[in-house]
Formats: sequence, structure tokens, C-alpha cells
Amino acid sequence: MEKEEFLAVYRHSMAHILAKAVIELFGKEKVQYAIGPQIENGLYYDFTLPRTLTADDYKMIEDKMREVIKRREDWTCKEVTKDEALELFKDQKFKTELIQELPADEKITIYYTGDDYVDLCRGPHVSNSQELMNVAFEVRSISGAYWRGDETKDQLQRIYVTAFADKNQLKEFKKFLREAAERDHKKLGPQQELFMFDETAPGMPYWLPRGWKLFNSLLSFWRGIHEEHGYQEISGPILSNSKLWQTSGHWGHYKDNMFIIPGEKEDESDYYAAKPMNCPNAILVYKSRLRSYRDLPFRVAQVDNIHRKEKSGELNGLFRVQMFRQDDAHILVTEDQIADEIKDIMSIATQIYGTFGLSYGAELSTRPDDFMGDIAVWDKAEASLKEILNDVYGEGNYEVNEGDGAFYGPKIDLKMKDALGREWQMGTIQLDFQLPLNFDMKYAAQDGTVKQPVMIHRAIFGSLERFIGILIENYKASFPFWLSPYQVGVVPIRTEHNEYAKKVVDALKAAGIRVEVDYADKNMNEKIKAFKTYHDPYIIVVGDKEASEGTVSITVRGQKQQLHDVSLEKLVEMCETMNREHSNELLTTAD
Repeated sequence: MEKEEFLAVYRHSMAHILAKAVIELFGKEKVQYAIGPQIENGLYYDFTLPRTLTADDYKMIEDKMREVIKRREDWTCKEVTKDEALELFKDQKFKTELIQELPADEKITIYYTGDDYVDLCRGPHVSNSQELMNVAFEVRSISGAYWRGDETKDQLQRIYVTAFADKNQLKEFKKFLREAAERDHKKLGPQQELFMFDETAPGMPYWLPRGWKLFNSLLSFWRGIHEEHGYQEISGPILSNSKLWQTSGHWGHYKDNMFIIPGEKEDESDYYAAKPMNCPNAILVYKSRLRSYRDLPFRVAQVDNIHRKEKSGELNGLFRVQMFRQDDAHILVTEDQIADEIKDIMSIATQIYGTFGLSYGAELSTRPDDFMGDIAVWDKAEASLKEILNDVYGEGNYEVNEGDGAFYGPKIDLKMKDALGREWQMGTIQLDFQLPLNFDMKYAAQDGTVKQPVMIHRAIFGSLERFIGILIENYKASFPFWLSPYQVGVVPIRTEHNEYAKKVVDALKAAGIRVEVDYADKNMNEKIKAFKTYHDPYIIVVGDKEASEGTVSITVRGQKQQLHDVSLEKLVEMCETMNREHSNELLTTAD
């Protein structure tokens, strides 16, 4: 077996060990066990138990699991009929429900661990518990979960276990977890006064002054690149009548995820909805006047607020929110412009991700079960994207995710890795032959005929909120100079140096540098500490010498040595250079 297959078998088998251990701890009559799959870095199992588990129970569970493993019991696979399975699991409601849904002639397999524990499972598993003797594992956490993810069904307790082939791998993973915890944007964001949440608007972030400066710096960078590539920015309504969403197909395919406002009539035609996507806005702008082939490619970009309903348990800081801004762009092209346009989009992605030092790869997602439109049109669209990816990456050098496309067209997802090696799905490029058809979009072709354009939906950041959350963790809130909320903190040593400090501040502001200053009559080190807490890239200290010579002393973030006797003009030049070049590195010399 390949390494990942090997780990999957061991982790899946460990899930059965976990279930058996929990049943022995609490008694067979008091435990209902649901499902227990292997997952990345370990496994989990869902239960209903006679009491709520706490962190104090972790060791007890681990010790019982080790006891079960040391018995070196055989694992036996047996094929049974549906009736036999129902009889075997008659006291287990979750297993019974799963079995009842199976076809009458379904091949059902069960696995025994020893003689007293049996589970409904396809396998494969180890042949004897002794094969698990060297597996390094720990109970990682316990959380609530709903049966089958449905909040109307039973609430379960989910026990997560981390499991690796040996102790060294487990040790490295725990080190990774500690580092990830230190970078957690949900902790760093509020600490750095970037954003906050309030219970009156779940999953809808408030951007605080420092965070909004960062947000707009990122947006300004994005706008500059898109202007170079011929995009025009638009904005559209947040609320639109349901008729718009019915035409687009969202009402039929996405209604449950939309915030809906009933109108005066009970008829849904009088309903309004907060937009979950920007594409209908771009379509109506395109249709606002007659278009010809000379207008194509027609590129519009949009960063309006969009809203999507999420279950409360799925909200996760900036990573999973209900209100966000997506760096949307919609391009209308002729069929023979598709390849060049998508290649240009990929060049934009390379430019943007490269600025942050982030590598990325591509994944093609194909027709889902609830697709809209003609299969022949879908086949054509998928073939077009495969041809482009083969040209850009080479055949076989990208992933294919069957059945995960949008309901109106196949897509290319752009996945990048951060400083911890974690992979994130960020940008997306979706080819759409359906919405132009639904909205009767046309253009006058060069040959005098009227034709239908092809629509490309695309985003590079995806959600700006989510991207900023990733950046917070990637940089540990120590952002590059050009992106930092405040780029320079100015510290006058004493109040008599405030006048010169103001001259420094004014010179920086005139050059577009984001600067903050503390004129208060307090200890210099206290002021410096405050700016360091906010991770300001440059901290400028001015005293008698600097005021008399027209210079500054610079403390560079992360550097022990100060830069002394730097002229005010040179300071401005250094700051302007880092802003212009969008450098990831701070200038540490005035040469």
C-alpha cells in the first residue's frame, strides 16, 4: 500500500479501538455509537453517552484504548444479509438507520474486534490489534455534532483522536499545532485591533480602524493590478427581487443559503434577497446597452458585500462568515477568446500570490449532479478548461475533482500553501455557458450575426475576509511594510521633541505613508513597547540629536540593531520603495 493508504487503514482501525474502549468504559447498554471515519491526521467517532465528556476524560479514554490494543485480538470480517445486520444492531439506533436505507440485496460487511465488539463497516482493517502497538495517538478534543450534520437530529459527542505511525511524527504534529495556535487569526485579529464580531450579527465581521487600513491597502493593490489588465470596477444593489435570482437559477439551486425578505404579497415573486453572488449585477450592466464584438472581452470587477447563510456551528472567524466581500470579476468573451482570457487570469493570480510569496496549484471541478443546462454544453466547457490547463501546467499536472463544479458551469480552483504548509482553496475560475443563455445575452458579431457570449466568473482572493485571515496566520500578524495597518510609529523621547516629531509625521503622510505618533508625556520605552505590540514595521525615535541634524533613528521590526543618522529624506525614500515594490522584506539599511 501507499503511505496514505497505510495510514488510512491504521487510523480507521483505531476508530474501532476508540469505539470499543468507550463502550467498555460506559457500558454497552448506555452507549449509542454512530460513525467513526479516519480523517487527516487521525480519526473521530460520534456517540451518545450517559454524561458529557470533558478534558479530564482524555487520559481515561487513551488508557482504555491502549489496554484494548494490548489484548492482541483478531479482527474478523463477515458478510451478512440486511435482515441479519438489523438483528445484530437492533439496539443501536444509528446503525439501524444506516442499514434500513440500504437496498435489500446490498452486500453488507461487519468487522469484529475480538468477540464482543462489532461494527458496520466496509473496511479494510488490520488483521490483529498487535499491528497497532506502535501507533502514537492522543485524544485531541471533544466537541458536539449532530447526527448526519442535521441540527434537527440527535446531538452527539464527537471524540477526535490524533494518530500517527510513530511518536516522532506525533511530536512533529503537536509542534505544528502549537505554532498554528500561536498564529490563530481569531486570537491575533482582536489582539491587533483588526476586527471584531458581535452576537447581533453572527458571522458578520466589524472591521476596526487598524484592520480597515489593512483591508484597503490590500484592495488598493488589487485594483492597481486589475486596471493594468483592462478591468473596470462596478457596484450593484445588495438586495434584488426574487425574479432576478429565479432567472439566474440561484433561487432553485441556492435559495436555502440566501437571506430572504418577504414582500407585502405572500407570493415569492414579491420577495427580495441579499445577493449571495455578484454575477447577476455584472450581467445587467452588460445588458444595459447593445454590445458588439468590439466590446469583448468585457471585463468588470466588483467587491460589494455579499451574504450567505451558514449554520452557526460552521462559522469560523474570518474563514467562514455570513457577510463578506469577494473580489469578483466577470468577463464576457467570444468562444475563441476563452483560452487567452483564462491564461491572463492565471497570470494575475501568479502576480498576486507571488507578491505574498505563496505558491499555488490548480484543480478542475466538473459537472455536479444538480447541474443546469445541456450536457453537451457542459462537455464542451469542460473540454475547453482541460485544454487550457494542459497548455499551462501540462497534462496530469493538476487535480480533477469530479462532480464539484458550480451548477452553471465547470470551474478551476486555485489552491495555495501558507507558511505552515497548509493548503487553502482561494481563487476560482468558472466557465459559464448557461447564464448568458438564461439572460438572453447577445453581441453583434463581426460577420453581422447576433451571437451569445461566454461568461467567465473569477476571483483571486476569493473572500477578502478569508484571505486576510490567512494572511494574519501566514505572517503571524507581522505584515509586509506595504500592507501593515500603520507602517511607521514615531516616538519623541520627550515632549520638547514633539515639534520635530510632527515634522517627521507630516513628511511621511505627504508621501502616503501610514504613520502613528505618541506625543504623550510618558516614558519612551513605554511608547516603543506599544508600537511593537502592534507589529509596526518601523519605529522612529527622535531626540535632541535627530532634531538638530534633521535625521531619525529606526528600529526595524525583528532586528536588534537600530539604523542611526538616517536623513528624513532617506526615510521617506525607503518607505516609498517598499510601498512601490510591494516587498515582503523590510529594508534594513539606509545605503
